[in-house]
Amino acid sequence: MTVDLTKLVTESRNPRTMDIDTMSALEIVTIMNDEDNNVVKGVKEVLPEIAKAVEWCAESLRKNARIIYIGAGTSGRLGLMDSVECPPTYGVSPDVVVGLIAGGENAFIKAVEGAEDRKDLCIEDLKKINLCADDIVIGLAASGRTPYVIGGLEYANELGCKTVAVACNKNSKIGAIAKLAIEPVSGPEVVTGSTRLKSGTAQKMVCNMLSTASMILNGKVYQNLMVDVQQTNEKLVTRAENIIMEATGCTREEASKARVAANGKVKLAVTMILTGLDMDSAAKKLEDAKGHVRDAIK
Repeated sequence: MTVDLTKLVTESRNPRTMDIDTMSALEIVTIMNDEDNNVVKGVKEVLPEIAKAVEWCAESLRKNARIIYIGAGTSGRLGLMDSVECPPTYGVSPDVVVGLIAGGENAFIKAVEGAEDRKDLCIEDLKKINLCADDIVIGLAASGRTPYVIGGLEYANELGCKTVAVACNKNSKIGAIAKLAIEPVSGPEVVTGSTRLKSGTAQKMVCNMLSTASMILNGKVYQNLMVDVQQTNEKLVTRAENIIMEATGCTREEASKARVAANGKVKLAVTMILTGLDMDSAAKKLEDAKGHVRDAIK
């Protein structure tokens, strides 16, 4: 059955760029930059919905459950990107924030034809990772009508999961299925239907907020410092020491000693220095504070 896309904002033509093929390089990038201002405006309008989703994500994390992104094409890639950045930044296991893309991980590099049109594929993917009721499932689809995402959200609803739809058209199909709809609208694309542009940027902004804010609410940040950062190379060891220095005002030598004494755990090293406690006592303080440094050092 042919789907009528002409009524979708993401598929409509932008009157400001009808002659973009006659413009100079500077004119093209200028109008693209101007249009990107609409992305920020569109996301701002849905901040209350984003905040609600953040609270749901934080709740799942507190229950040792997962944040699961599902999507196809650009939307699926954005979910995967957000998921893979969480372990190094916030020290969480790779299975805490999960990205599923129609066609599997290989589809990140090369499109798998027809995969996004099958609702059953997402259900299969969610079953493979043993989706449970405490997980939150976030469906990403610029158009708001991708069958892969629809199938996943419907299945997640059946299990009792919190479900969120992120689309770039109002009153989207996935928004009607999910328990919460986030629908930032930024207007027609500069190149008609190229939703990797403004729609992709809007979805990336939303994903940034969902993962970052939920991690902050769960104690992964002290002040504005990544106190659970992983140290997998020399640069990140230096960053870890810099964080300890910034948080405590200590010298680099003191930061290095504290980091080693805390077995590389930046948050623990910071708490040890600020409280003057040994590792075991500081660890107990952090445990009682549910990982929040600010509460542990009171």
